Amino acid sequence: MQQKILVVDDEQSIRELITFNLEKAGYKVLCAEDGLEALHLVYDQVDLVLLDLMLPKVDGLEVCRRLKAEAQTAGIPVIMLTARDEEIDKVLGLELGADDYLTKPFSPRELVARIKAVLRRSSKESLTMGQLSVGELRMNFNSYEVFLGKEILELTPKEYELLKLFLTNIGRAYSREQLLDQIWGYEYYGDTRTVDVHIRHLRAKLSADPKVSEAIETIRGVGYRFTNMK
Repeated sequence: MQQKILVVDDEQSIRELITFNLEKAGYKVLCAEDGLEALHLVYDQVDLVLLDLMLPKVDGLEVCRRLKAEAQTAGIPVIMLTARDEEIDKVLGLELGADDYLTKPFSPRELVARIKAVLRRSSKESLTMGQLSVGELRMNFNSYEVFLGKEILELTPKEYELLKLFLTNIGRAYSREQLLDQIWGYEYYGDTRTVDVHIRHLRAKLSADPKVSEAIETIRGVGYRFTNMK
């Protein structure tokens, strides 16, 4: 079955260029020219969303926020596209749960490669079933829920996957590059600050129990690990 990609961009020439290359690569393509239209089309069994930030009616960041906030669409991968190269835009998109980020202009070959990597990552079924508890922290892998004590935590998909990796590999150290490869699903070219951003926000969401948040340990010159809690 053809995988379906929703291309959201207000420039017709960009939509046509992306559509041509994605169809050539074997994908089925839907197009939206504004954020409101995208929020309607995303329910048409879409496998991935290519989302421009500068959109009329509803901007790309808000579209991403709404998609990741709703259970029915939270699992759909999002790759953000923008002509802007400001760090704040990139960080905001990643914090909202975007799976990748490309700055225009980009090569069609790179775009297709990124799409394949994100789809490959998102299609992998979890090998861990049931639930896992560490102190007051509990992850339910079947319902995709995380509890700290009696409170449910609202984690982004990337925060969830990071926490899951740490809890299923307690004591193992991961470099930032390894975390990018395992969680983002491709070899990341560029700085590794996106990992630090996600770790910082994950710690903040776990801060109601300092023992848990502090268990995510920074290893200077290496990366991070989840330590055994005393």
